[in-house]
Amino acid sequence: MLADFLYQFKGYFFGFNIFGYITVRAALSAITALIIAWWVGPKIIRMLKKYQIGEEIRIEGPKSHQAKKGTPTMGGLIILLSIIAGTLLWADLTNIYLLLIFVATITMGIVGFIDDYMKSILKFKKGLIARYKLIGQISLGLLIGAVIYWHPFFEGLHSNTSVPFFKNLEIDFGLFYIPLVIFVIAGASNAVNFTDGLDGLASGLAAVAFIAFAGVAYVTSNINFSNYLNIIYLPGTEEIAVFCLTVFGAAIGFLWYNTYPAQVFMGDTGSLALGSALGTAAILLKKELLLLLIAGIFVLEVVSVIIQTLYFKYTRKKYGEGRRVFRMAPIHHHFELLGWHESKVVVRFWIIGILLALLSLSTFKAQ
Repeated sequence: MLADFLYQFKGYFFGFNIFGYITVRAALSAITALIIAWWVGPKIIRMLKKYQIGEEIRIEGPKSHQAKKGTPTMGGLIILLSIIAGTLLWADLTNIYLLLIFVATITMGIVGFIDDYMKSILKFKKGLIARYKLIGQISLGLLIGAVIYWHPFFEGLHSNTSVPFFKNLEIDFGLFYIPLVIFVIAGASNAVNFTDGLDGLASGLAAVAFIAFAGVAYVTSNINFSNYLNIIYLPGTEEIAVFCLTVFGAAIGFLWYNTYPAQVFMGDTGSLALGSALGTAAILLKKELLLLLIAGIFVLEVVSVIIQTLYFKYTRKKYGEGRRVFRMAPIHHHFELLGWHESKVVVRFWIIGILLALLSLSTFKAQ
């Protein structure tokens, strides 16, 4: 990585010492990803327009969304390229935490790209069949779960997860930890995917969640901070902090073009990648339960879909016609149909996301 190359010149000029600091590398990775997103964004948007790779809008969706038909999608490529650039330049590629979260992000990014390609270019209405997406998520979760459970590097904490709000309380899931990992990765990637329905909503919330996890990763990697806060000490997780800030920079850079009215949508290429990265960060930091709080809006979105679907099926079976809890799911559409402008829904969800992130960080001192 570039940081290692520059650091070796510290003997010639003391200023190169700064590349040995995690905070400097993390900041540079965020700035790099942001600049790359700004640079490649217009180029990718022009390419998507040239090949008419546009979004198809659901007929049953809010009428205001019909004007978005044809807006370039597959913009997740901007996010992925920015993450790759920031990671390769400033992260430690020999770090096992970094490798796992990087592989998770790229893998689900590829799955999402295939789905977008099938929908937008091959014109398959539903894109990649849902069960094939699920197979990809399960396979990725199985891989990461197996590495954490059996790799000697994770000995002693391989199947544990910490419980928020309780001092030094951990749950050891044993072999059931692998199914938990699968559930977290599949759930997180689908949650971000469901949330990606309004301009800037998913990218803005992702930026908030990743900067929160960057803070968690930083204190988890520092023995003094972790002892003071009574949290698990995991040496090496500082590279997760670097990665999370890289994703933060990429998400903010993408948001520049994705804010209302969006010039480009991230598509499954971006949403599945961001979701799997978010879930993997929680898993590697042993904060799977804290993910429910940090990613609270994402959780609410997917839960609203589950509630709506189950209730509709239940009432159809009992009364002969399906009934709904929400005017439309995911829940952001419910508020749109109540008369909230799209931008109002997005900003208010961002505010709640920020409050949840701050609350999640406060749980450390409460332990």
